[in-house]
Amino acid sequence: LAPLHPLPALLLEHRTYTKLKNTYLDALPRLVNPRTKRIHTSYNQAVAVTGRLSSSNPNLQNIPIRSEAGRAIRRAFVASEGHVILSLDYSQVELRILAHLSKDLALVDAFNNNEDVHARTARAIFGFDKNEPVPSSERAKAKAVNFGVIYGKTAFSLAKELGISRGEAARFIDEYFRLYEGVKVFMEDVIEQAKKTGTVETLLGRKRILSDISSSNQQARGHAERMARNTPIQGTAADLLKAAMINVDKMLKAENMNTKMLLT
Repeated sequence: LAPLHPLPALLLEHRTYTKLKNTYLDALPRLVNPRTKRIHTSYNQAVAVTGRLSSSNPNLQNIPIRSEAGRAIRRAFVASEGHVILSLDYSQVELRILAHLSKDLALVDAFNNNEDVHARTARAIFGFDKNEPVPSSERAKAKAVNFGVIYGKTAFSLAKELGISRGEAARFIDEYFRLYEGVKVFMEDVIEQAKKTGTVETLLGRKRILSDISSSNQQARGHAERMARNTPIQGTAADLLKAAMINVDKMLKAENMNTKMLLT
């Protein structure tokens, strides 16, 4: 309703600020350790269903960055004197895992040639010429489609996210699968396999049980199918990140570095 009338937009804005205040401004000062004068999170090895390491009291993985108010809160997090907080990131790790698992020729080719995958998808969806520059607005929409497919988004939810009609969102998804046919086959195979075994696996063999994959309830079954699609991708990313952290920890010790890994 927010695009249609000022009041829902104001309610959403109020909710955003209230959440920031309750979650960070009110809570963080109370969580400062009296001895160290710093905040210490708790790490959870087996809470997130995807297998990733999660953080609580406070959740340091969820400090907002997209709004100016969120960025102001981030400025409260500072390194000890003489140190810096260093952030490292894998480039499009989930899409790379999808390329590996699906063996889709177009997706593998894009990564092998260091091509901008989001721009490539945008060209397919919007009909741009191969050498034509892709406007940032169209690239952003294609990025939403690329990740939306991983998360099993429907045309309805994609339309809501992008502010477009359901028909246009459905066309975007159809064009995506026309470009990346191997991804479509992979997604279908994963669901079929999940229906046979009731489970889905990551690349490193960690299993997730999907009890509703053959449910007669369409909503429950649809949710389980989305989990079947994204668990091999998100779960594999979580496994690889944990393996990387173990390797980084060994390297830091071997090099006698005065560096601490804070979180992922």
